Amino acid sequence: MFQDEGRFGRISEVRRCWAPPGVRPEVGAQIVRQYTHVFAAVSPADGVMDSLILPYADTEAMLLFLNEVAARHADEFVLMYMDQAGWHKSAAKRVPSNMRLEWLPPYSPQLNPSEHIWDEVREKWFVNLVFDQMRGVEKTLIVALRTLESDHERVQKLTGFDWIISSLLNAT
Repeated sequence: MFQDEGRFGRISEVRRCWAPPGVRPEVGAQIVRQYTHVFAAVSPADGVMDSLILPYADTEAMLLFLNEVAARHADEFVLMYMDQAGWHKSAAKRVPSNMRLEWLPPYSPQLNPSEHIWDEVREKWFVNLVFDQMRGVEKTLIVALRTLESDHERVQKLTGFDWIISSLLNAT
């Protein structure tokens, strides 16, 4: 599995959107610095995804997430690849018994398939939305993450780097 964290909050990002000809779309925007964090682990081979929404990204939150993944896969041995964030390294001392951590090279998010999960969530569930409270952000995240966790085929396509293989095959 490949693990990563994403930060979601009340800062909106205005993006292009559809409108009928001759109508200028109006989209709200806000800059409120309130955030929550999502921890996710994906298995690109079969599209399995586990996620957890937590208020912070620190060692204790990382350990909580690792223990949750270990419990969800109690009958399996999980090889977890992750970047080298400080809280990952400090959590490595207390890894569950059915899990082993491996490190991706530093400064290489392009090697982590779970990065594509954040792009999908932001593009499909957060475009041009303004939230009055963090509860709205969390509710939207719950819907997005449950949808992805239940759709293994979609997660597999997002994280499996199939586009590399198909582009290589089409080049020959």
